[in-house]
Amino acid sequence: MSNRLALEDSPYLQQHKNNPLDWYPWCNEAFERAKTEHKAIFISIGYSSCHWCHVMEHEVFENPEIAAFVNQHFICIKVDREERPDIDKHYQELHNLLNRRAGGWPLSIFCTPENKPFYAATYIPPHNQNQMMGFSELTAIIAEKIAQNDEKLFQNADEITTFMRPKNENIQATVLNDKIITQFTLQAQHNYDAENGGFSKSPKFPHVSTLRTLMTINRLAPNADIKTILTHTLDSMALGGMYDLIDGGFCRYSTDSAWLVPHFEKMTYDNALLCTLYTEAGMLYSNAHYLRIAQESANFMIHFMMEDDLFYSASDADSEGHEGKYFVYSYDEIISALEKCSVENPHEAAKIIGASAKGNFEEHCILRLDLHERPEWFEILRIELSRIRQSRIYPFIDRKVITAWNAMMIRALFILGRHIHDYRTQAIKCLKKLSSTMIIEGSLKHSTLIHKKPKIDAFLEDYAYLCQALLEGYQVTLDETYLIEAQRLSNKALELFYEEGKWYFSRGEFTTLAELDDSTYPSAISVMIDVLLSLGLLVDPKYRRFAFKSLEYSSLKLMKTPIYYPTLTEQTIRYLNEQRLIKNSSKNLLTIDEIFNYPFVLLQNDETLEEFTICGENSCYTSTQEISKLDELITSTL
Repeated sequence: MSNRLALEDSPYLQQHKNNPLDWYPWCNEAFERAKTEHKAIFISIGYSSCHWCHVMEHEVFENPEIAAFVNQHFICIKVDREERPDIDKHYQELHNLLNRRAGGWPLSIFCTPENKPFYAATYIPPHNQNQMMGFSELTAIIAEKIAQNDEKLFQNADEITTFMRPKNENIQATVLNDKIITQFTLQAQHNYDAENGGFSKSPKFPHVSTLRTLMTINRLAPNADIKTILTHTLDSMALGGMYDLIDGGFCRYSTDSAWLVPHFEKMTYDNALLCTLYTEAGMLYSNAHYLRIAQESANFMIHFMMEDDLFYSASDADSEGHEGKYFVYSYDEIISALEKCSVENPHEAAKIIGASAKGNFEEHCILRLDLHERPEWFEILRIELSRIRQSRIYPFIDRKVITAWNAMMIRALFILGRHIHDYRTQAIKCLKKLSSTMIIEGSLKHSTLIHKKPKIDAFLEDYAYLCQALLEGYQVTLDETYLIEAQRLSNKALELFYEEGKWYFSRGEFTTLAELDDSTYPSAISVMIDVLLSLGLLVDPKYRRFAFKSLEYSSLKLMKTPIYYPTLTEQTIRYLNEQRLIKNSSKNLLTIDEIFNYPFVLLQNDETLEEFTICGENSCYTSTQEISKLDELITSTL
């Protein structure tokens, strides 16, 4: 028998509809019942491709004995953190407050009948183990204390609720200057893994924001050490493992330091950001291999993760109850495929792609090349291994459409479209579809399922990333309707979320401050500042003042530890350096298909001009009819 989640759109909530737990979605009815019946509230927050969410579901939420007790003594609420990031951010802050460390997913929150939280954890095992309190034992204690109106518990909940209320902070500002470049570079070098690339041991995430900021710094002042960090990391990630050599696209992160064993889920935002990074690095360094990785990632998103020109949010790590089952191969499968491809000495060839008889993941093989240049037989083998996958069950796909994540992918396609025109065409189609789907009567929405009407209002990140995609669309097509819409949505974001340099992520049911740091992807504040700096050059200098106030608000933290805030650091560097504008007719500007060495250059169509004219914020400097001279002339004006 299904529970109340059967009526919900969210694929994550649908995953839990047959749990014996009597789940509610987030709704007033649940809170009112908890108060009326004097029951504790259990809030569980996760997302559909979260491995440990699946583990806790199987071990705890599907356990009939645990469910029977919990249903009697608790009101249980399930939340999709992708659908309601405002709720998730609120309770992640609570976890950080109570545990003095970052949270994660699944996030487990216990509240009084009046919905005042007093306990926060992430994964909880079914019973006590390894010094971790089990869910069964924990709920028994909480149920008893609530029934007895335990004075200490309710007092703690009151204090926590008071502490969680938004406060007016006295912010100390400091001067923003070029020292931030030196500080960021030193901190990045300190964290750099010289053996494997990247910036940590394990688990190892791509840290796209850090790499991108290093690339910007290197474009301003070429430095061999910085370039090595960047290219070594890009090369290492692209060898395979975390990067899927067969279908294309990147997995969420690597569980080891060598990028070999991934956590197999694939997220839209990771692939959008990495596609962008590899495209820009490929164009900047004339590296065909990086451009191929970008194309393969874009093709994965288009062929596996797109429907009706909208992108799904994520695909799972598990299939048929096993993590990575779709992605890995037996040694015999690989040898057989090599033989079918008429590869000489298949056992030696298998070594080149990281395959061995004993395997490298649970007696199976994850493909990872030992050479940066792919063997000439690799593409034929790839087709054969792809055929094997087609006979398998593909991991679950969360078909939720999220505005911010779609906008990231659309921007990636526009940037790749500078190099290959087909991707530009696809980006235009996707942007049109996203806008028509998520903008209802002029109001932007956050998420929906394809062919359904969105219900949840947009958050700051949705405005920021969509504006950024619109501005990229303008740069690639010079269609001024994109620029006009970016300005309109930016004005709305300022109205809804901005307050004297401070930005809010949400100001509805939950008022949450926007984060400064880049966690899973660049912070909404940093992307919004990027948008404002572009509008300040293209439309009106007033937007630059909003950008400065936003940077100033965070200046003390930024100047001290910029490595925590890579994208904000990049925008600070942009603010401190002069921007350049290249003006000409649309026809001429559209012939530019390269990235300039100087990182802060925008295009603007002016149909009265016949030459490429290089301008700053207040004046123009020089003109030329030759694209090849633009880089040199831009440098001469700085």
